[in-house]
Amino acid sequence: MKLAVFDFDSTLMDGETIDFFAEVLGFKEEVVAITERAMRGELDFYASLVERVALLKGLPYAKVVEICKQLPMMHGAKEVVAGLKERGYTVVCFSGGFRDATKPACEKLGIDADFSNFLHQENEVLTGAVGGEMMYSEAKGDMIVRLQSLLGVSRENTLVVGDGANDLSMFAYADTRVAFCAKPILKEAATHCIEVKDLREVLKIV
Repeated sequence: MKLAVFDFDSTLMDGETIDFFAEVLGFKEEVVAITERAMRGELDFYASLVERVALLKGLPYAKVVEICKQLPMMHGAKEVVAGLKERGYTVVCFSGGFRDATKPACEKLGIDADFSNFLHQENEVLTGAVGGEMMYSEAKGDMIVRLQSLLGVSRENTLVVGDGANDLSMFAYADTRVAFCAKPILKEAATHCIEVKDLREVLKIV
């Protein structure tokens, strides 16, 4: 049994979901700046997530759904999932982002399961609150250990792919660690670094 875990934003998807939301509301630059600092490990991930989502208060939920259906997948995303499955991997997505984005994308890509957070809404409008199991800097590490136990997968047979500081915790439990167009803090923890936006490069590693 083998396990491959991918981050979503800026890994499986070409961009940051929350930036697309913020653009609609007119303060993309502010959100991008917070996201960048969080991904470099300069801000606590939980605090930065709560701060960014609070700025989304008032966004119609229908707009969230519309944006999430149109998110651009990273070049080679579909091919890497298919290629890994051919090699016997169960392929999973962990995201510090949102289920509204990961669920349709993972269904499209053929990913086996996705774990992410939920945007709270009332009367079809975002309240600015967020909840879920992927809100903390250690969340991905905690979840990967549970999945390895559930599936009977060793760290030797675990592949992880990510780009930011909140992926560090899952890197700690995999022998094959791929930093994909990543921040310096994650490259330091990686066994392999990919510097081109083409996920098919992962297949050369496995």
